[in-house]
Amino acid sequence: MTAPAVPDALLLLSSSCPHCPAMLQVLADLLKAGKLGRLEVVNVAAHPEVAETLGVRSVPWVRIGAFELAGLRGREELEGWVQRAATGEGMADYFHTLLKDGELARVRAMIEARPELLAALLPIVADPEASINVRIGASVIFEGQAGGVALRALLPQLAELAEHGDARVRADACFYLGLGRTVAARPALEACLVDQDAEVREIAAEALSGLG
Repeated sequence: MTAPAVPDALLLLSSSCPHCPAMLQVLADLLKAGKLGRLEVVNVAAHPEVAETLGVRSVPWVRIGAFELAGLRGREELEGWVQRAATGEGMADYFHTLLKDGELARVRAMIEARPELLAALLPIVADPEASINVRIGASVIFEGQAGGVALRALLPQLAELAEHGDARVRADACFYLGLGRTVAARPALEACLVDQDAEVREIAAEALSGLG
């Protein structure tokens, strides 16, 4: 079994930030423990060009592996992101965190750059307890991928979600199946026409009509 990689981290702070020292201490501890390979710290008051290049508007701001996080983060959360970065997993958790924090534009930009990352939103679709702003954010992104290759590649998983035990998940799955704009979604949608939930039946019917 391959050993997990050790991620690097970049921390942006300022001398006037009251929360920055705590995050710096946690990251320094993780570096000394060997959980980070390298820690780069930039004082944006001295080097504002770094913040400008990265599009950072407030500090503390940290990048751990592929994950970029703004605002104060506690020790447990930072350790969790280091672990996710080390294993190469956790993109679904990252997208959930960003959408929860209102960072829809960031998630959308990442998926537009790498459409295969759309699959990382499926756990949100499958979670009926996900908050409304997270589910709406995921919906906006799926709509932006309508008819695209990345969305069509997820049709088998969406077909499975169309059989989920929660009607909210089935309804969303039907909507996204319709966004695929391919007749390959027809069997799963037709099965939902007899769903016990009226909203699921309605969305399935609308999705089917959109397929032509």
